[in-house]
Amino acid sequence: MQGDPKKRIGIIGVYHESNTFLDQETTWEDFENGHVLYGQAIIDEYQTAFHEIGGIVEVLSAEKDIELVPIFYAEATPGGIIARETAEHLLNELNRTLKESLPLDGLMVVPHGAAVSVSYLDFDGHWLRMVREIMGTDLPIIGTIDPHCNLSNQMVDALDGLVAYKTNPHIDQRDAGRSAARIMADTLHAKVKPKMVLLQTNVAISIEMQHTGSDPCQSLFALAKSMQEEPEVLSTNVVLGFPYADVPEMGTSFIVITNNYEKLANDKADVLNEYLLKNHQDFSGKKIGLEELPEHISKAEKPLLILDMGDNVGGGSPADSTFLLEVLETCSGVKSFMCIYDPEAVAEVKNKDFEGYYPVKIGAKSDDLHGETMVVEVKLERVVDGKFTEKEPRHGGQVNFNMGETAIVTSKAGNTIMLTSLRMVPFSLQQLIHFDIDPTTYGVLVAKGVNAPLAAYQPVCNSIIRANTPGVTRADMASLNYKHRRKPLFPLDKIEVK
Repeated sequence: MQGDPKKRIGIIGVYHESNTFLDQETTWEDFENGHVLYGQAIIDEYQTAFHEIGGIVEVLSAEKDIELVPIFYAEATPGGIIARETAEHLLNELNRTLKESLPLDGLMVVPHGAAVSVSYLDFDGHWLRMVREIMGTDLPIIGTIDPHCNLSNQMVDALDGLVAYKTNPHIDQRDAGRSAARIMADTLHAKVKPKMVLLQTNVAISIEMQHTGSDPCQSLFALAKSMQEEPEVLSTNVVLGFPYADVPEMGTSFIVITNNYEKLANDKADVLNEYLLKNHQDFSGKKIGLEELPEHISKAEKPLLILDMGDNVGGGSPADSTFLLEVLETCSGVKSFMCIYDPEAVAEVKNKDFEGYYPVKIGAKSDDLHGETMVVEVKLERVVDGKFTEKEPRHGGQVNFNMGETAIVTSKAGNTIMLTSLRMVPFSLQQLIHFDIDPTTYGVLVAKGVNAPLAAYQPVCNSIIRANTPGVTRADMASLNYKHRRKPLFPLDKIEVK
């Protein structure tokens, strides 16, 4: 009826992808270097962004009987597990800000799904359960999830619905936000009653095979999408999993949400699982190691994109591996670009003059897993503030980026090295273009990732090599020391297919 009070729907989230194989912990400072937003600042940051919060805001702000209540959102670059004190601070902020925002009629939540803290292996499940306890059992809580989530029963039990992105690279995050918000609006208007089921599989899809624009994932995602043609199926979701978190939930899962038809949801999840099991061998890829790399580089059509899988910043790696730098410094006649996190090197070179070359110790300073620190003869080209923006749909959906103070140098071999003071995921070509670096002038571009950089780099590259470099995000799961994973789990175990 006209005059009825608007339904108040909150937006709240903590977003982190935690690599448990790293020694360094993620601290509150890391979140401050990412995003720590309260109230209207959340909408201001993401309203026009290709991010799930932008999609949520778009749909719910168009509903005349809904009032949006942005509460709290914290996000940090993927890294090590969340430090104990930081996790408690995040939980306190979630608890405090949510209670201060009551009463609410529903809540939109924005977890990543692969957050781990010192205190809680399933940090996302823990904070989602906490907000459910605050909200009570009767009010709808619906959210989005990154498909690199390790999905737990605790997460699903706390919520009425979770919608995963459908692309990797993640360029449909805004669409996922729209879909989740549509389910919320329809739930509030009594058009649907969402019923969500989770199916954890016995497969962990290998990281380099998780590209949704090519098979084997393309066909699996197409099958899931076809199921949504049935009116009572609200959402079908392939949750790829995050192999760099040693947790019981690690691996691939499926979420199906129906309009209060639990059997239908289970049946659809079973069909997806049967397809994955039948084709499970296809989801473990062949890998190109360092020894074979020079030959592949020489034969590849240029410009060539080399994806440094062992130093995948989007998977939490330190971003300072030197394995590929060593290879490229010895590849004569190939002009290359790469980015390395090294605040010490930035401090060393930033006050140098712009004439002549001088030796600088570069990279491999975070640990002993990512090569050896290299002494490289370089010439300083310029020092920049490291801030840039991205307006196109790119993996992560962020708009504003900050690499910290950054030095751009050229080695005697002719390679451009961007030295940053903050770790930076290679999601945007503006990382180069904004600082007058033309990516099309290089024979080789290195991006420290696996699939996420493709949305940005594919338009300027004619060929791609995923390099199986050593490191904390190496592609070979069998070489990681898991203690908590479920069993059996392919490709770590042999599985029986009926």
